[in-house]
Amino acid sequence: MPDTPRPIDRLLDIMARLRDPESGCPWDVEQSFATIAPYTIEEAYEVAEAIAARDMAALEDELGDLLLQVVFHAQMAREAGLFDFDAVSTAIGDKMVRRHPHVFGPKDAPGARVGSAEAQTAAWEEHKAAERRHRRSGEAEEAPASVLDGVPRALPALTRAFKLGKRAARNGFDWPTADRVIDKIEEEIGELRAEIAEGGPRHRLEEELGDLLFACANLARHLGADPEAAVRRANRKFERRFRRLEALLAAQGRGPKGAPLDDLEALWQQAKAEETDPTRVNQPGKAEE
Repeated sequence: MPDTPRPIDRLLDIMARLRDPESGCPWDVEQSFATIAPYTIEEAYEVAEAIAARDMAALEDELGDLLLQVVFHAQMAREAGLFDFDAVSTAIGDKMVRRHPHVFGPKDAPGARVGSAEAQTAAWEEHKAAERRHRRSGEAEEAPASVLDGVPRALPALTRAFKLGKRAARNGFDWPTADRVIDKIEEEIGELRAEIAEGGPRHRLEEELGDLLFACANLARHLGADPEAAVRRANRKFERRFRRLEALLAAQGRGPKGAPLDDLEALWQQAKAEETDPTRVNQPGKAEE
């Protein structure tokens, strides 16, 4: 009886068959790196959502979906003669060993002792910087180096703002305290208000709004918070409260569209109050005093 293939080998074989030009799935065959990239990003967010919901069954499922994205890209690369899944696995394994000399290297080697997670983070970033310098040394026409090199442009904008600020901060360019960042946020709000009052063009409004959001991302960094996670949490809270507002209106035979703003605000405040005082949930339509 033949040995049962490892699950990863089975998955690689499934993807190869899906991509077979003769007998595969037409949709899978038509895909490219560019068309699959949005799905890869989406699956990563669904992993984060399952974690936020503490839904381990969903996490197992979403991690499988994310792994499929890696397998899909690796299969397309193999077909193009670029690399394959084994090469991807080998490269990340080598990288993890290289960036953890305190775990995998000789105990008496430089960097073999890391006393804390903070120290490891600093060491990790130094390894990354060294790797970037090594890559740049092989470029035919080397562009001016920057400590900001390597922060992916495809990251969500708030995450990239967070990472750019973090890189700059490690090199001495930062606000000294969170209070100073809040001062900067208030300054940016003032500039945005002035631009709105002047009726400035859209690109100027977007520029001022961008400055404000960039400062907010850096406040998150100073507070030890993830700005994307903070906004996702705010989104969930807004959705939860708005759905409750809709339910309260439905109990009155109404909907949000066309309802007076004062009524909507009163019901919104009730939805907020119910989250801290569940006894109010049984009083549909009763707005907060």
